[in-house]
Amino acid sequence: MVKKVVVKKDLAKKKKTVRSIARLTTLDDFLGKEGNREEFEAIAVKEVLAWQIEQAMKANNISRNNLAQRMKTSRSQIGRLLDPKDGNVTLATLQRAARMVGRSLRLELV
Repeated sequence: MVKKVVVKKDLAKKKKTVRSIARLTTLDDFLGKEGNREEFEAIAVKEVLAWQIEQAMKANNISRNNLAQRMKTSRSQIGRLLDPKDGNVTLATLQRAARMVGRSLRLELV
């Protein structure tokens, strides 16, 4: 004799949580409270600079190897320069790289 097993699914609906706009904050506020804002800003700046240097390299048909030769440095150093996650790059290196791709580095306090 074969017994049929019936499994009942819980069809109870989940209550939707009403969210208040008043409790929302900006990303800057959130990161400030968490203590990570400066770290994330530094990463964002490095990502933008690396992207801009790469775009200038493409526009001028400059390879990583060629940029390394122009800057009189190693290709691995260029890899670190263009790595958005590697924040250990000096301003002098950024200035030299910008010059070698036909750009200039401009910093300003706002």
